[in-house]
Amino acid sequence: METEKLYKLVDELNIKLDFFPLPLNKSMAVNLDNHCYIALDPSAVITPSQERVCLAHELGHCDTGSFYNVYSPFDLRTKHELRADRWAIEKLIPLRELKAAIKQGCSDTASLAEHFSVTEDFIGKALKYYSENSKHRTL
Repeated sequence: METEKLYKLVDELNIKLDFFPLPLNKSMAVNLDNHCYIALDPSAVITPSQERVCLAHELGHCDTGSFYNVYSPFDLRTKHELRADRWAIEKLIPLRELKAAIKQGCSDTASLAEHFSVTEDFIGKALKYYSENSKHRTL
């Protein structure tokens, strides 16, 4: 999914998006009164690849309803972060396209990250997700 389509999805889902400093994160999503808000820190999100990954991850929180309660000891933050990552991976790096890129010679994380316009860290997450997920073990 192209970056422009991510921003279009923000509009389609009626998500409020704003840009302001976030001293602890590059981005965040919150759900207040059943309405989703996304914030991106333009001073921390400095490359187009970082922008794509952060926006897709936060959209993943919104689209899947994966929000955790910081006050609840029973709510697992990791579970919600993984769900948002999975959503972003499947949108930015569909398995079919990943397999095609590998067949075309993108054989390392740097070339795959460049091919998909994402960060190398995110490609690593995608490769791990697809290789560990029983539905996708054919990678």
